[in-house]
Amino acid sequence: MLALSRKKNEALIINNNVEITILEIKGDQVKIGITAPKEVPVYRKEVYLQIQNANKEAVADTEGLAALKDLFG
Repeated sequence: MLALSRKKNEALIINNNVEITILEIKGDQVKIGITAPKEVPVYRKEVYLQIQNANKEAVADTEGLAALKDLFG
């Protein structure tokens, strides 16, 4: 992990096309802005993990797969 110090209105560039800017600092909260191409998905980590878990559950749902096979069988 790379740890950097940034002040308000300072930014980071990732992979030449993603910019992360520090917008505001209030106490222990930091507001950031992210500029990225539309094809680059940006999620809060907890949302990303929920999406991953839902995808795993959908793949593991053999009952649903059997129902689809019966429907199109």
